[in-house]
Amino acid sequence: MSIKKEFTKGIFKENPIFVLLLGMCPTLAVTTSVNNAIGMGLSVIAVLTASNIVVSLLRNIIPDSVRIPSYIVIIATFVTMIEMLVHAFFVELYSSLGIFLPLIVVNCIILGRAEAFANKNTVTDSIFDALGMGIGFTMALIILSTFREVLGAGSFMGHALFGEAFQPALVMILPPGAFLTLGCILGVIQFHKNKKAKEAK
Repeated sequence: MSIKKEFTKGIFKENPIFVLLLGMCPTLAVTTSVNNAIGMGLSVIAVLTASNIVVSLLRNIIPDSVRIPSYIVIIATFVTMIEMLVHAFFVELYSSLGIFLPLIVVNCIILGRAEAFANKNTVTDSIFDALGMGIGFTMALIILSTFREVLGAGSFMGHALFGEAFQPALVMILPPGAFLTLGCILGVIQFHKNKKAKEAK
C-alpha cells in the first residue's frame, strides 16, 4: 500500500469518527466549541504519531505476551507529556478539556492503531497512518463543533456571529446536541453511500 493511501484512508475511507465510530467519548464531550476540538485534535495527533513511531521501532523487541501493557505505558508517557505542555502553555484550554485530556490514554483510536498497524509495519508507514487518522479525527471534531457552537452559542471560535436578536439553541451545546449533530452527519454520509451504491448497480 502506498504512503498516500496510508495517509488518506484515515481522513476519508476509514475516518475514525464518521466511519469506524471510535473515540466517541471525547467526540461527544469536547465539541462544544471549535477551540476545544482543535486542542483535542492536535493533542491526539501528537500522541498518536509519537506512540506509533515508538511501537513500530520496538515491534520486534516487545514480546507478544506483554505487548498491550507495553503499548499503554508508551501511550501514557506521551499523554502525560502533552498534558503537562497544555497545562503550562494553554491553561484555558487545559481547563476546558478537563478529564478528557488525560483520558487520551484509553482512546481506542490510539491503542487500536498501535495494535493493528504500528505493530506490523515500518516507522514511515506508521507515521503516515497516524497523521491520517489524527487529521481525520480532528476534522470530524471541527465539523461537529462548528455546528454545535454556531447553533448553540451563536459564535465561531469564540467570536460572535449574529446580533443580539439571535436566540441560540442551548440544547446544541448540551449532551443531546452532540448526539443530534453526530446522528444527522452520519445520516447524510449513509445517504450518499446508499445513493452511490444504487448508481453503481
